[in-house]
Amino acid sequence: MKKDGHIHTPFCPHGSTDSFEQYIEKAIEQNFASISFTEHAPLPAGFIDPTPDQDSGMKAALLQPYLQELRTLKELYQDKITIHIGLEVDYISGFELETRHFLNEVGPFLDDAILSVHFLKHDDAYCCIDFSEEVYLNFAKQIGSIRSMYDLYYKTVRKSIDADLGSYKPKRIGHPTLIHKFQLAHQEQIDDAAQIKQLLRYMKVAGYELDVNSAGLSKPLCKEPYPPFPFIDFAKSIELPLVFGSDAHTAQDLHQHYSIIFP
Repeated sequence: MKKDGHIHTPFCPHGSTDSFEQYIEKAIEQNFASISFTEHAPLPAGFIDPTPDQDSGMKAALLQPYLQELRTLKELYQDKITIHIGLEVDYISGFELETRHFLNEVGPFLDDAILSVHFLKHDDAYCCIDFSEEVYLNFAKQIGSIRSMYDLYYKTVRKSIDADLGSYKPKRIGHPTLIHKFQLAHQEQIDDAAQIKQLLRYMKVAGYELDVNSAGLSKPLCKEPYPPFPFIDFAKSIELPLVFGSDAHTAQDLHQHYSIIFP
């Protein structure tokens, strides 16, 4: 069964205005049986988004309209495709309690959810490490090295798995090698194979799914999926559940590279 479990929407403040219907009709046309809309959830109360436009998450006031529109579309298209109502929830170190409260409120209305790390904390300040090449490289300088940034990223993903976020905590970890997004910009060979395998094993033991995210293949300074191909194979070998995700922010990018990931 063809499924795309990581799709953004017109409710994304840094995405496109492509309509839900454009995504849905394309999915039907390409014979996908199931899709999950996983818009960036509103960021925790009290967290200040470090990106210039503070547009990393959906505005809280738009959450209910988002859920309602998807409920309507889910029913409208039920005979053609299975639509899951979901969110991509940020794990932000230090905001576990706020995230748990949010999930307790919204969880009963969701069919699916992803837990992702986009923000790293250093010296009580946060950085959105996938925002831009410049932000990424500057953050590495702040914490001492590219290697230190990689280490902090994997440590934070592991913390997201360990975090007590309540009974509605997402059970799929989003793009767990997102730290590779600008890997061709830093001119260093970072051997993180052991860390990736350790993380995937940890996810398996903890009962999580892996977001096999194809978006990195389209990023000019990444050129590989998250995680890279050898680790997709490794995940299969340890029977870690895999869910393809295009991480599409436009209808054009929907299901991008699916046939390469799952030939």
